[in-house]
Order: sequence, then structure tokens, then C-alpha cells
Amino acid sequence: MKGERVARNYAAALFELAEREGALEVYGEALKALADLYAEEDRFRTFLNTPRIPLPEKKKVLREALGDPVPGLVRNFALVVLDKGRQHLLPEMAQEYRALEDEHLGRAHVEVSVARELDADEIQRVKDELSRILEREAIPHVQVRPELLGGITFRSGDTIFDGSVRRRLERLRRTLMTTDVSTDQG
Repeated sequence: MKGERVARNYAAALFELAEREGALEVYGEALKALADLYAEEDRFRTFLNTPRIPLPEKKKVLREALGDPVPGLVRNFALVVLDKGRQHLLPEMAQEYRALEDEHLGRAHVEVSVARELDADEIQRVKDELSRILEREAIPHVQVRPELLGGITFRSGDTIFDGSVRRRLERLRRTLMTTDVSTDQG
């Protein structure tokens, strides 16, 4: 829990800088790229985490690696993270930053499950309908789950909607099991 709180604080600090600079998405993309590099590249992660490598050498390599395309404040942020030994939290910082950005821009990430692949038009219709229901821009993350049989389920935060055929059949089964079908013909 402490790591999550620390990551949130670092993300909030960078978010505040980005907001002042009018570069929310640019800073977010730069942080995400750095976090992805840390998470996916074993050699990079090992280099940053190895205590035998002096901090000034790590900072020099990090400065060179980030280079010109990365905004100066994001580069400085990464160096402070390294100074404080918090580089292992970069993926969580990027996640927390994205959550702040989404909240600020009125976006909601929605987990959508369907029984079969959807084409681009169907995904757009799902996105439009979810945006209408949630009253904010929906960003659907679609996954195919054949066990649903048909229909759709979605989850956004604490809101869950299950419109799957499997769920409807289960509801029908429960109704049939609890319904008294005896007839009194007396």
C-alpha cells in the first residue's frame, strides 16, 4: 500500500507540472514510455537497480537515453525518481498519472467482454453507447470470452453490467426452479 501511495504522489507532482505547462498528454506519453522501458527491458531495469553502478553514471545514461524528444521536466522527474531510489515504481507512477489524466479529461476506461470478435463499426457503437450511459468519454478495452455465448458485459470502476446470454439463461433457470408450476384443478 505504501508503494501505491508513493507512486500516486509522484504522479500527482508530475501531473501538476504538466498541467502548468499545458502538456498533459505529452508528459503522460513520456512517462509511459519510460515505465514501459523499465518494465519490459531486463537490461535497463537491472542497470538502474544495480547498487554497484554509481548513481552519477546511472543518471548520465538516463539523460542520454531520454534525450531531446522527452520534455526537460520529465527528464528531471526521472532523475529525481532515480535519486530517491523509486525507479521500481515507474510502472505504477505511469498508471497513476493516466488515472489523473483520465479524470481530468473526463475519460473512463471500460472493460468490455463479448462472445465474438467485434469489427470497427461495432466497437464504435459500443463506445458511443458506453459514453452515453457513463456520461463521459468511454475507452473500451474489448476481450473475447466465448463462454458468454452472446451479448455483452462491461465494467467501469464499480459499475458492472451483465447483458450476456449466459447470464440471461442463468436467470431464466433460477426463475423456472423457483416457480410453482403445480396446478390446482379442484
